[in-house]
Order: sequence, then C-alpha cells, then structure tokens
Amino acid sequence: MNSPLSALETPALLLDRTKLDRNLTRMRGKLAPHKVALRPHVKTAKSVDVVKRAVAPGTGGITVSTLKEADQFFAAGYKDILYAVGIAPNKLDHVAALRARGCDLKVILDNVEAARAVAATGVPALIEIDSDGHRAGVKPGDARLLETGRVLGVNLRGVMTHAGGSYDCKSVDEIRGYARREREAVVQCAHELKAAGLRCDIVSVGSSPTVTYGETFAGVTEVRAGVYMLFDLFMAGINVCSLDDIALSVLTTVIGHQAEKGWILTDAGWMAMSRDRGTAGQAMDQGYGVVCDIDGRPLDDLIVSGANQEHGIISRRAGGEIDVMQYPVGRLLRVLPNHACATAAQHAAYHVLGNAGEIESVWPRFSGW
Repeated sequence: MNSPLSALETPALLLDRTKLDRNLTRMRGKLAPHKVALRPHVKTAKSVDVVKRAVAPGTGGITVSTLKEADQFFAAGYKDILYAVGIAPNKLDHVAALRARGCDLKVILDNVEAARAVAATGVPALIEIDSDGHRAGVKPGDARLLETGRVLGVNLRGVMTHAGGSYDCKSVDEIRGYARREREAVVQCAHELKAAGLRCDIVSVGSSPTVTYGETFAGVTEVRAGVYMLFDLFMAGINVCSLDDIALSVLTTVIGHQAEKGWILTDAGWMAMSRDRGTAGQAMDQGYGVVCDIDGRPLDDLIVSGANQEHGIISRRAGGEIDVMQYPVGRLLRVLPNHACATAAQHAAYHVLGNAGEIESVWPRFSGW
C-alpha cells in the first residue's frame, strides 16, 4: 500500500506532532495548580523547533546538558539557561563568553574546588544536592553544603537535584516516594543556606517520572524535565507514559528474511536505533524497539530482537515462525525506541508527521558537545 512516507529514504526519524503537543499540554496541566515554573530540559529534543513548542524564546528558562546546546538555544533567543552538569574548570571560559554576550547562563557544582574556580570568574552557580544516592551532589546535612555556599558567596543562586533513581522504580508508589525525597532534600538544603545568611533564590527539582507523579512542590521554585516531550519505551516500562504517548519512531524498510529463524531483516540497526537496551532490566524487555505498522500501531508482538550496525533483526518476542508474506521486501515499518535521547542522537533531523500521517515539515536537530 502506498504511503505518504514512501518517498523517504530509510532509516529516518519520525516525530508525531500531535503526540508531541499532547505531551506538552499534559505537563503544563500537571504543573499549573502548583504554580511552579517549568524549565524544560532540551537535551532529548536538541531542536529549537521542538523546544519552542514547550517554551517560546524569551518566555521562560531552559535546561541544557552541553554548552553546545547553550550556544544553539541562546542564538535562537533563549537567555535564561541552566547548564545542569557539574562544571569542569576548562569550560568556564566558554561559559563566560556566553554570559558576556548577554546569556544568563548558570552552572552547577557540588564541591569546594569547583566553587573556588567559579567564584574567581563571577559566574552564578547552583549547588547540586544528592537526594537519592544516584550520582553527584552534596547530601542534606553535610557540612560541605555551607562550606561550598560560602566559597561561592555572591555567585550562589540556589540548589538543584535530579532524582535519577526514579528511573529504576518498579511501581508508581515508588516513584512518588522518590518525588517526596527529591523535594524534601532541596527544600531542607535551601533552608540551611538561608539560615546561614546565604542566598538561595532557586530551588530546582526534576525528572520526568518525579514531575509526573509528584504530589506537592511546596518550597520548590522550578521543575526540570525533558523526555516527557517525546517519551520512549523505558518511560512506558515504568508507567510514566503509554505506548500511544511515544511521539518518536524510526522508519525502516524490510530488506530480507531468514524465515527458518523467524527473522525479518530491515535497514535500521543500532546506528539508527542506538545500542541502548535500557528496557532489558524491566519487566518487559523490548529488545532494541517495538515494531509498528506504517501508522504507528504495534504489530504481532514483534520487536527488534537483534541489531548489527546497519541491520535490524525483527522477531516475535517469544520466538516462533513469522508469515514473511505479510512483511515483503520493501514494506515500511516503524520502531518505537527504548531511549528517546539516544535514538534521536543518531539522526540529523525530525521528519514531522501531520494529522493525516504526511510529512508536513523537517525540523533540524544537532548532537555533540
């Protein structure tokens, strides 16, 4: 059957605009009653066209994970930017150059050594708080919090945390627990800093799971989330979204079969999907992605069970024969990704699907540091 997508060379990255906009609207609706600012994380999208649907330039802040993102989005009119990876001293010249051009770029850190380097430049900084033992940060009650704050002095702007441990949760109640710990940790640290006479204007939390299921944001000034724009199989696996919320997919073409093995071969291997196998540790292992028809509907419990650099291997989740006549050479399929950030990073642009399933535009994206 002919499709509006037939003219695309595969593999190609597809973005369903309707689902994107629905995801954005849902997040705004979630936060509106709490009267807390949303500072979207742009690391997943890495596209001005995508992010401007979440927050228009000049109307709110954004979060970045690379200084290249800061460069790109500042050039597009975004001035209030948080660089949410612990600052390395060799990046401070780049940060200072952006600020000299009018970018209100803030950095984060969690140690006195970095604070000394930052204080010498006048760059504003937030102290990263370890709310769940997942990665970096100063724990609440640790004497290093006030020590770091005092070294920063007038450069101190506040505290932030990321409850990355929520990604390993097995239930919604467990995610809610991480959301409580996340909020309580930064609010406690903000109180400690203020009680010591130190500045703490910003109290920042965020991950898509904890923002989705957080019950209160009392004491918090802003939340950060990014993958909620596009979603992926990993988020679906922890009940943060449904398969129908996933706005991102990879278009691929059947190029052959190994019928005796129950395989369909496609032209989308791990270079198109990424090597991310994050769902392997979840209750439902989705391989390298869930296989859908041209309209995005999951097919016959098919997954990309294996991948070489340019070849995808599709089979039934539980194994068994496949009627290859249903999947002739040349048939177009779509694959939902395990990890939106990693899969999108393999592609230079989004082919944006309109309401009728046609390609209505192409939105460029970028990668790298």
